[in-house]
Amino acid sequence: MIAGIDEAGRGPLAGPVVSAAVILPHDFFCEGINDSKKLSEKKRDALFPRIMEKAIAVSTGIATHHEIDAINILKASLLSMKRAVENLSVLPGSPVPDFLLIDGKFTLDIEIRQSAIIKGDSKSISIAAASIIAKVTRDAIMKELHEIYPIYDFIRHKGYPTKAHKEAISKHGPCPVHRLTFRGVKEDLHA
Repeated sequence: MIAGIDEAGRGPLAGPVVSAAVILPHDFFCEGINDSKKLSEKKRDALFPRIMEKAIAVSTGIATHHEIDAINILKASLLSMKRAVENLSVLPGSPVPDFLLIDGKFTLDIEIRQSAIIKGDSKSISIAAASIIAKVTRDAIMKELHEIYPIYDFIRHKGYPTKAHKEAISKHGPCPVHRLTFRGVKEDLHA
């Protein structure tokens, strides 16, 4: 049982980083699965339920904006990935993976054999599926946060550092879900 692991949300100025762990059947085929960054939102949204339906197991893990500020984005990303793997084991009837394929150059502090693969979301269908699950899940969180903090327009940019987002931070200051240690936010902290 091989689990592909990937994250979404390292670059934004707000919200959590979300990771997914996906175990696919050996005969899995789903046309169009690729690195989530190479797919449109519409295509990701169409692939998400197909992955959820056909996967042996899917779980997510989150590191909050507070954790990102406390330990840095790299450590928070790895923590969210570890949580995604650990959350596989709490799903009823879910198998524990024998091996992890992790997107990037870092492995996880977990007792499962694993391999880090740079640009793994372009090389492994399990990692690509995890990237789609993570991205769609994170986008859904940012859409919910948009309802709470509409002046930042999270529904449009999902927290990424667009010109409009940076202007909103400059005008209104950061909101409670902004990453206060990130450049583009910390300059606008009002004393």
